[in-house]
Amino acid sequence: MLKAVHVLNGPNLNLLGTREPAVYGHETLAMIEARLAETCKAHGITLHFRQSNQEGDLVTWIQNAGRAGEPVILNAGAYSHTSIALADAIKGANARVIEVHLSNIHARERFRRVSRIAPVAYGVILGFGAASYDLALQALLSAKPES
Repeated sequence: MLKAVHVLNGPNLNLLGTREPAVYGHETLAMIEARLAETCKAHGITLHFRQSNQEGDLVTWIQNAGRAGEPVILNAGAYSHTSIALADAIKGANARVIEVHLSNIHARERFRRVSRIAPVAYGVILGFGAASYDLALQALLSAKPES
């Protein structure tokens, strides 16, 4: 049974709501957190929701979640496209990660079309704006427990 979920957000996601709203929407990270918190509370799940512009913070949080056997919803922002360290943390800690993106990265600049996270992720959800987070949480809630 799912007891806790970690939602980890990378660089510039603290600017949601004001940063390129035509691409990323008008919802703030606080609004997304509040909505996910309601869903988690309704299911008796602890929500750990964090954001950092520092890659090392994300590495540590992924390692901690993986060691605790708790799943991660990860929007690594630009680090998705560059960070071998995050991919190594996911593999090394055996973290169960769902990668999320607000935009459809495959319809954007060429450099955004490659994710270092996707090959080591449990799943990937992208292109649904802030609802990408909700879809990832629903996927975790409906998934069969790991044996």
